[in-house]
Amino acid sequence: MEINQVIQALLALGQVNRLGVFRLIVEHGATGIRPLEISEALGIPGATLSFHLKELSAADLVSVRREGRNLIYRPRPETIEGVMGFLLQNCCGGKGCGDGGDAHSPQKRRSRARES
Repeated sequence: MEINQVIQALLALGQVNRLGVFRLIVEHGATGIRPLEISEALGIPGATLSFHLKELSAADLVSVRREGRNLIYRPRPETIEGVMGFLLQNCCGGKGCGDGGDAHSPQKRRSRARES
């Protein structure tokens, strides 16, 4: 992942309401969530929410698809994993972190998340 893409993603997540919107979208995963549901869950007015969704989309953190009359927002796992990979590249000096050197791989993170 290019550094400018990582910066854009981190800037998009660096605002409290937008981070909350992103986390709610992530919670809904591949099923996705409509803007009205986000607005109701987080108490964010429609115009403000529209701005936040546009910023998250521009950073490629979420995708949007029209389904009938509804817009459905879903997380983009490949972007999220790209940012994480960039941030953790050469972690521990490239020597591994004490458990086979792949402690920060996406599979390892998911495994640890299920255990907690």
